[in-house]
Amino acid sequence: MATDSAVVVGASIGGLLAARALSETYGRVTLVDRDPLPEQAASRRGVPQGRQLHVLLDRGRQVLEDLLPGITGELTALGAPLVDLHGQVRWYNDGYRMRPTTSGLRAIGVSRPLLEQVVRNRVTALPGVTALPGHEVTDLVGTPDRRRVTGVRVHRRADGPSATRELSADLVVDAGGRGTRSPVWLAGLGYRPAPQEQVDVGLTYVTRLYQREPQQLDGLLGVLTNAVPGFTRGGIVAVQEQGRFAVALSGMFGEEPPLDDAGLLAYAASLPAPEIGALLRQARPLGAPARMRFPASVRRRYERLRRFPAGYLVFGDALCSFNPIYGQGITAAALQAVELARLLPAGPHGLARRFFRRAARVIDMPWSIAVGTDLRFPEVPGPRSLRVRLTNAYVHRLHAAATADPALGAAFLRVLNLVDPPRRLLVPPVVARVLTGSRAAPRPADRPAEVSTQG
Repeated sequence: MATDSAVVVGASIGGLLAARALSETYGRVTLVDRDPLPEQAASRRGVPQGRQLHVLLDRGRQVLEDLLPGITGELTALGAPLVDLHGQVRWYNDGYRMRPTTSGLRAIGVSRPLLEQVVRNRVTALPGVTALPGHEVTDLVGTPDRRRVTGVRVHRRADGPSATRELSADLVVDAGGRGTRSPVWLAGLGYRPAPQEQVDVGLTYVTRLYQREPQQLDGLLGVLTNAVPGFTRGGIVAVQEQGRFAVALSGMFGEEPPLDDAGLLAYAASLPAPEIGALLRQARPLGAPARMRFPASVRRRYERLRRFPAGYLVFGDALCSFNPIYGQGITAAALQAVELARLLPAGPHGLARRFFRRAARVIDMPWSIAVGTDLRFPEVPGPRSLRVRLTNAYVHRLHAAATADPALGAAFLRVLNLVDPPRRLLVPPVVARVLTGSRAAPRPADRPAEVSTQG
């Protein structure tokens, strides 16, 4: 295999993890990013979601630790606490309050800027890995027959004279995120677009940071309540480094959290989790709220293409952009990096076909969880198979039974964190507990009746 050089488009977390995988095989790996890359943890323009609350699933934490040994300890040393996802987080699923218990499921309470900075420092310290900030990839460079990508054209975005040049590479990886240019670039080389699946969710979410005090949330480190059909509001509180809580309020299909203090408080008070409204009444805000809109989850099925150029891959959010409410994106990118690292030693022949097939298997589980859950809402277009309808009805009953049975909550959280496949919720012992427990479950927690649900 030609192991001279590789280029990664995008130096966000997905691109950094791709570079980590490539560094095992390629002598030189160049990360190209439009932004200047900050030396300290800071939000940047090219990562607009960086100011929003991020959740790293337990499976993602495990895989990051495998790819970058010691990163968990490094993050905790920087003040990001480890969180027991079952014992230190209060869950309201479909309005039912899950019974807590200690568990082996761990998350890191970390902001996106700090996580990205630590990953970037670790990856760019690897032999042969360099970053090229302030440069935008404008096009692919290919062979005359257009059967192989041989590099990229980059344009310098910094102040001063503009300059365009070519970077040659044996492999180019597009990790450009949701704004991927791969469909345009590939069309320029004469390739058909990949089949695409899209799930419209009309999500708007607002995140604000608050000073954390030990007595708040009864000493817990997080709270979550999800949107349900007929009430499309949700809320999440998650601990972060520097003694902070991040609070994310969300709405779907035109329901938008406001940005003013009174409006945020009223919105939070309307949720089935009373702890969120209470926190906003007590806690001191740190800075202004940040709003972001996410219209649709998009999956590009490159594994279904019969023609694709050699020397090119699409990775991470450029391959599949998940509904961010489920917190799956970083974990999916980390799992793709593991698969890429496993495939590279076998050589370049058919690499795209092999990688896209492996990546599709990685994506299948989180995609099915997110899409199946989103299809509960009548506003989401798309067919509802009998399997989807039965699964959602069954999971609703599981949430009811989990108010008293912590084993069911644990089983659900293991699936949600991509530790176990969804079929583990359907093994006979779990089914029996769901059917027995749901019949005796209390009514779900109601949102406060006195608060209007209009935006």
